[in-house]
Amino acid sequence: MIISVESLQEKIKKEENLAILDVRFSLQDIEAGKKAYQQDHIPGAFHLDLKDDLASPAQEHGGDNPLPDPNILADKLGKIGIDEETTVVIYDEDNKMFAARAWWVLHYIGLEEVYILDGGYKLWKEKGQETSTEIPSPKEKTFTAKAKDHLYVNIDTVKEKLASKEAVLIDSRAPGRYRGDNEPLYKKAGHIPGAVNFHYTDVYQEDGTWKSKEELQKVFAKLSKDQEIIVSCGSGVSACPNIIGLNKSGFTNVKLYPGSFSDWVSYNDNEVVKGDE
Repeated sequence: MIISVESLQEKIKKEENLAILDVRFSLQDIEAGKKAYQQDHIPGAFHLDLKDDLASPAQEHGGDNPLPDPNILADKLGKIGIDEETTVVIYDEDNKMFAARAWWVLHYIGLEEVYILDGGYKLWKEKGQETSTEIPSPKEKTFTAKAKDHLYVNIDTVKEKLASKEAVLIDSRAPGRYRGDNEPLYKKAGHIPGAVNFHYTDVYQEDGTWKSKEELQKVFAKLSKDQEIIVSCGSGVSACPNIIGLNKSGFTNVKLYPGSFSDWVSYNDNEVVKGDE
């Protein structure tokens, strides 16, 4: 799931059916990623946007970043030269959550050879690799989506699984937001009752690169591999690094709750609790 700068360089030299995706984004400035891509990017990379491409428009319920329509996204990918056989490498500014969200969404709609560039664009430049301002010309292909609906759950399933204790619900937000000490985005502070907190940044080393399998196993040591794990966050984005971390450390029954806390609090009668669990 993770590829080094050096390995990407080798793939660029050897692989014909390779696509590189720039998914830089900022929740504080939704145009920042597009501007950064236009300023410079890895040669041959195309840009995908969290709001325009990797999510559907938000509705009253369903969270701030609902999953994209698989067929619409598949059509967009086809237009930039990606089909089911393409190897795709995704990068963010560093190892932020947007690359992980893109990885999850592409995996969900049927792509198998999908990787995240370890260290992102920041490390690519620090290692002196080439950059470009040129927008590449794609060779269109046909991508037929095969959505893996078993990889995610909706709010009803979350409620059922929590009530029956069939699953563990992870909240991937910062500890302060999980506890309800502060909440900059939503109308209620706290977390879904029963959720346990694993901050998504814990899957990274201090230098921003991904932790090893052994280190990730320590991060998730309190969880059982025999139990289903549902991963949430604020809106289905920062949950994705935890999903990758869980997968890398050997967990196989891991699902995303795309709506996450933003979906949960869109229903006035849903309880929210504060403090640690």
